[in-house]
Amino acid sequence: MPRTHKRAMPLIVFEGLDGSGKSSLMNALEVDLLRQNWRVVRTREPGGTPLGDELRNMILRTEGPAPTARTELLLYEASRAQHVDEVIAPALRQNHWVLCDRFSASSIAFQAGGRKISQEWVESLNEFATAGVLADLTVLLDLSVEESRRRRQVRESGRGAQEDRIESEADTFHTRVRESFLEQSRVAANWLVLDAALSPDILLEKLLQHLQKANWLGHGRQQK
Repeated sequence: MPRTHKRAMPLIVFEGLDGSGKSSLMNALEVDLLRQNWRVVRTREPGGTPLGDELRNMILRTEGPAPTARTELLLYEASRAQHVDEVIAPALRQNHWVLCDRFSASSIAFQAGGRKISQEWVESLNEFATAGVLADLTVLLDLSVEESRRRRQVRESGRGAQEDRIESEADTFHTRVRESFLEQSRVAANWLVLDAALSPDILLEKLLQHLQKANWLGHGRQQK
């Protein structure tokens, strides 16, 4: 589907299993871009807006009634529509870099892959929720399900936090999610797959090299 408008700055989306290092790589890229005087908006899904954060709590909480698979999908898409309208589209129109932790590819991975909902339905709802806004680059931090679980356990023991409802799904669920991400990376344009086992410095280096080759960091784009 064509984008609804031509823009100068990219929307970069970070995807992967929980614990893959998305936040750390986003942090590093944001610091590097700000150091070069770029204008950056960093955000996440589900959430990114006050309404989206309320929906995020409804989706991820472990107490109270759990949404059915179709309801869960619609909650994600409602959060995304608000997110695009309030945050992503305005930031792109203002020529900001937008770094987003999860976007429409996550719905295909988690709801079509993990929940086994028709991918055609998910793609249709994605199209409606995004109003034609597509990622210029999707960075997939690929990680095994076993390593994802190990990293989550380390994180939870250090923070004293519990897994959310999605994280606590069975390994078979997360295996389908990972397989969906990898399949999307093979058939869709503008994906960069990185081995999440690499060190943070190397991951940032590989990402910056890709952005340089794509001319996102080329001469004449920097905002003074």
